[in-house]
Amino acid sequence: MMGFNELISALSNWLWGWPMRILLFGGGVWLTVSLGFFQFKYCGRILRETFGKIFSSKRDGEGTISPFQATTAALASTVGAANIIGVSVAVAFGGPGAIFWMWVVAAIGCASKFSEIALGVHYREKNARGEFVGGPMYYLKKGVGGRIGRWLSLTFSFCLMLEIIPSIATQSLSVVRSVNELGVSSIAAGTVLAVLVGLVVFGGITRIGKVAEIMVPAMAVCFIIGALMVLAVNLSEIPEALSLIFRSAFTPTASIGGFGGAGIIATLRWGIARGTYSNEAGMGTAPIAHSTAVTDHPCRQACWGIFEIVADTMIICTVTGLAIIVSGAWTALPAKDAATMPLYAFSSVFGDKIGSTAISISLTLFVISTIITLVYYGEKQAEFLFGYRFSLFMRTVYVAAIFWGALGGLSSLFYVLDILLAMVIIPNMIGLLTLTPEIKKLKNDYFSGSMRWREGEFS
Repeated sequence: MMGFNELISALSNWLWGWPMRILLFGGGVWLTVSLGFFQFKYCGRILRETFGKIFSSKRDGEGTISPFQATTAALASTVGAANIIGVSVAVAFGGPGAIFWMWVVAAIGCASKFSEIALGVHYREKNARGEFVGGPMYYLKKGVGGRIGRWLSLTFSFCLMLEIIPSIATQSLSVVRSVNELGVSSIAAGTVLAVLVGLVVFGGITRIGKVAEIMVPAMAVCFIIGALMVLAVNLSEIPEALSLIFRSAFTPTASIGGFGGAGIIATLRWGIARGTYSNEAGMGTAPIAHSTAVTDHPCRQACWGIFEIVADTMIICTVTGLAIIVSGAWTALPAKDAATMPLYAFSSVFGDKIGSTAISISLTLFVISTIITLVYYGEKQAEFLFGYRFSLFMRTVYVAAIFWGALGGLSSLFYVLDILLAMVIIPNMIGLLTLTPEIKKLKNDYFSGSMRWREGEFS
């Protein structure tokens, strides 16, 4: 008879096979078509509203933190280990063509992330402290409405509140394993990590926004510069690498060196899976941060969700993947050593010591920023379910999970993480599909320039 752990593992593998990929990717396609391929039609305008206004101090409308601070807070969750390790895993098991399908997922995912952020701002509220709060739990309860909407919101919120605990512990453990290689003990690393995160999260969303505004761009730029230096050293290999990405997306990749080869199904599977996990479109977490932003229209802030995907997948994941390919890491190492491929790529240019230090520092910073945002996401679920005071208790639990995870504790919870995450995504995607007409109205109101929502005339 199958044991409990084996049963949970089998359920997790099934859920995160084609069912979850169909729900997320298929839902993204539905929203893309329903919204008239807006992410392509209005691409120029969206880029001007985001990349073109990063340093703008102009703030119209109501909110708690600036649009860019809200965006970097949300990016802190998506820009993490998945951008370094996740990409190498996709290439190791799916071949270079997996990167192409990550791009496709990113383009489709823009519709999902735009939609959930627009709804998050549209249905947001003010909490007991006068701060704006929002996210799927609010638009499921108020937008979908009725008994179904209430149960969907409760399922999303409760499962996310619990999922954050093993997720933080897993992130913490990854940092500890990384810095252990530099001679730092697990106890010291866990203590320092918990203290650093605690200093930020106990300052609330305002402090999180201020820290994320500086930390996320800085760490992303530093990592990108390092990857670009790898590409610069292997400049002549880039055209062939790009050609290989496109060729391998539609034809099987032969076995080369340590790479065991991959068929088209494997390429599709790993590209879609890692692309979805990387940008978090459809997971419902991003609108929790974006709902705090100062904005005069839900869709203006939703455009920053597309900025997230461009920065996360189209830039960071792409340079990571190219660095792995041009350095030869994907053929030099077997798939089981996929996690060390970025280290191989960096070490080929900077040397073993500098390369390993650079990757360890990058992973550490990425994970710290991710944990900070995860704590905020978790406590907002506790606040929605049980009130503000309980959210302060859960904030303490989450910080404690950092230390427990660093010591290898909570390992018994790790196997349920993917199940809980699936139970977060399913209600959110049901909400997005149900509320598609509402999203269309918001999108048309914004891009047509009528801005009736801003004037309080939207219905």
